[in-house]
Amino acid sequence: MIVTRSCFSRLFSRQFSQSATIDTVPLVFDKHAGPESPNAPIVFLHGLFGSRLNNRSVSKQLAKRLLRDVYCVDLRNHGDSPHNSRHDYPALAADVARFFEDHSLENPIVIGHSMGAKTAMALVLEHPRLCSMMIAVDNAPVDNSGYFGTGFSKFGKYARQMRIVEQRCHSSKEADAVLAQVEDSLPVRQFLMSNLKRKGDHYTSRVPLEILAKSLDNVGAFPFDPLYSRWTGPSLFVRGADSPYISDEMVVEIGKFFPNFEVRDVQGAGHWLISEKPKEFIDIVVEYIERIEDE
Repeated sequence: MIVTRSCFSRLFSRQFSQSATIDTVPLVFDKHAGPESPNAPIVFLHGLFGSRLNNRSVSKQLAKRLLRDVYCVDLRNHGDSPHNSRHDYPALAADVARFFEDHSLENPIVIGHSMGAKTAMALVLEHPRLCSMMIAVDNAPVDNSGYFGTGFSKFGKYARQMRIVEQRCHSSKEADAVLAQVEDSLPVRQFLMSNLKRKGDHYTSRVPLEILAKSLDNVGAFPFDPLYSRWTGPSLFVRGADSPYISDEMVVEIGKFFPNFEVRDVQGAGHWLISEKPKEFIDIVVEYIERIEDE
């Protein structure tokens, strides 16, 4: 396909217009302070149905080992951050860009897991001068929206079961049994239960399940084209060796968007590698950041 100057200008103008009109939300955060130093801060982004609390332990260790502040945020429609009917990567990335501005963060390193990984990718593609490094954990710049209700992703099933818990369950035992119909792992079920709170004799969701359920295709998608969107900054992709989210075939796609990239595997870990293998994850991140900053 031949792209003329006028065609490119229209495409750029349309993307800029969409980004400029996004209604951003202020993100709730926890700051894990390292020793006072000029080192670039880290901003940590969680995955779907997660919150800033998921990465608290590893963030404290990263702050200590890397001698810098680490900010864990709640993305829109998660944790204690505001809800908004729009839930896609341009909007998620715009919120994070606003967070950088609101807190005067200079050259931050952005780390994201799963949905947070694609948010980090979208952020550096949309705002290429904001970040000094990008670390994506177990997700790739590909459209896997067709898998979010079936296939290797269970997130569509999670949303359905959590709505059943809201409607029918009156005890933690009942709630766990409903979630166990689609998830064998007790830690994952406990992670999902963190989004539910008791209200009288029933449960209500902390997150807007209707919005998130309707947005699963957006969460699985990656609405960028490497012909027009590339980031040449340092990029690290960390994948669970037992996870299907970054297959060997997807590594080719990573290079199209992020030519200055590396891939590291965490052996014996799946999609939830940060909680499954925290020491291995921290060691990989620390080695990468220190090496890149020393170059």
